[in-house]
Amino acid sequence: MPHLFIQPEIFSAFEELRALQTTRHGGISQEPFATLNLGHNTSDNPANVLQNRRTLCSRIGIDLSSLVMADQVHGTKVYHAIEGGHHTGYDALITDRKNVFLCIFTADCFPVLLYDHEHEAVGAVHAGWKGTAANAVGTTIAAMTEKFGTSPSACLVWIGTGISGNAYEVGRKVADRFSGKYLAVSSDDRILLDLASANFDQLLDAGIPRSSIEVSPFCTVRNNEDFFSYRKEKGNTGRMMALIGITPGNRTS
Repeated sequence: MPHLFIQPEIFSAFEELRALQTTRHGGISQEPFATLNLGHNTSDNPANVLQNRRTLCSRIGIDLSSLVMADQVHGTKVYHAIEGGHHTGYDALITDRKNVFLCIFTADCFPVLLYDHEHEAVGAVHAGWKGTAANAVGTTIAAMTEKFGTSPSACLVWIGTGISGNAYEVGRKVADRFSGKYLAVSSDDRILLDLASANFDQLLDAGIPRSSIEVSPFCTVRNNEDFFSYRKEKGNTGRMMALIGITPGNRTS
């Protein structure tokens, strides 16, 4: 997978939409951040991170200044963006402005991208175990409904690449925050948590039709050669970016 990013099929009919998740390929960062590290909260050279972001923006035809980013804190606070910028304390972003691109950074947690095609509004959610346990996706959909009049039945959603259920070992304290339907016990008695399925069901509970949800087939651990994994790389790794936004013109593939 020597590509800068992957794109959800579920959004492919909408030429006005930019929606993607980056891989770890195509940047200039050195090990252990090789190579397309886009995360500012790493010990990578900031100049490399900036150049990697410029490379991505150039590739998809948007301005670096149009990115909306946040210092994610594993919470559920939603930021309503009207222009590009950097913020602190938010794990979900929403906008209905053109040429404003919402960015979520991950290296095992799940990015969830939402598109309300009736109101041309978008959302992006950072869903690790804490955000998932607190129903961050449901909170974001409620915020889009309040701000934009979004109807969940008109939304399309992509659950991006994160750590899959057969790779995500958790302790009992974390496991107790989730229904048993999302838990499994491995052959060596490790507790495994399926965050993608938990987010999928939360989207259904919020009113998103099952047919309107796509889930990435990749796993940050299983496909570590293509994606960063905080767990597999013991915390010393880069970050992918999941991005969504609306711009006039044709979608770049």
